[in-house]
Amino acid sequence: MSAIASPPGVSIAMVSWNMDRQLARTLRSLSPPYQSQPDGGLEVVVVDNGSDEAPRAEDLSCPGLSVAVHSFPDPAPSPVGAANLGLSLCRGAVIGMWIDGARMATPGLVAACSRICEEHPRAVVATFNYHLGAVPQYHPEARGFTEADEAALLASIDWPRDGYRLFEVGHPAALSGIDGAMLESNAFFMRRALWEELGGYDPGFVSAGGGAANCDLFRRAVELPGAVLFKVVGEATFHQIHGGITSNATDIAAVMKELGREYFRVRGRPLAAVRASAMLVDSQTGTVRPERRL
Repeated sequence: MSAIASPPGVSIAMVSWNMDRQLARTLRSLSPPYQSQPDGGLEVVVVDNGSDEAPRAEDLSCPGLSVAVHSFPDPAPSPVGAANLGLSLCRGAVIGMWIDGARMATPGLVAACSRICEEHPRAVVATFNYHLGAVPQYHPEARGFTEADEAALLASIDWPRDGYRLFEVGHPAALSGIDGAMLESNAFFMRRALWEELGGYDPGFVSAGGGAANCDLFRRAVELPGAVLFKVVGEATFHQIHGGITSNATDIAAVMKELGREYFRVRGRPLAAVRASAMLVDSQTGTVRPERRL
């Protein structure tokens, strides 16, 4: 009888849909050698939401990284159900949510987020969202930017040799800056107990891509009693092209308008960025300071 593997310190739940190449890069960016983490300390639970050809764990293996791939039994345009399944399968004491599997990480992201969660029991740890390219991928100037262009950008910085060079070929998804209000975080982390208190994504968000489901999850997390928002400076996720509903939209204004409508139907209030006071943690120096709101 084989022994049951002990749970990892950190789990990440991740949703995929028709993004084999992008998912492989994302997982490589979470591998222990890239993240300077010990083997076996991190697991990634990938839930595929009905891809034309489901990803296979053997095709996504990375040195030292535990990757479990599951197919969501009832695929839907919204990733909410798949995301909740992924969260339920995570075994770690610290859990991160990665609703879009096409986002690559910088090398210190996992260590920074897990350390904050370990030190602060009710921490909600958010990371900043970037897009690969000179402008956000939903910007009109990004039209015509192809997967080949993206691959050339990554080759130009010799990725993954130094993952921090992603900042040289990426652009912030939002223009509010590190001290500004935050609408969502693609990769955010909390202790398991806080996730259980939160209860996962609201199944009321049924629109393609999940609409404002991730924004809603983030806001509800920050609004938990005693929750403290931490923003990690010096780390980020970088969005790859894959036909995302919002990130790769050709009419971002129309998409955001529809997101707002669905959010109001579900929550009964306007969609707005989170303005709760936050602590900024510099992953490189370890310094911590409160936000400076203008």
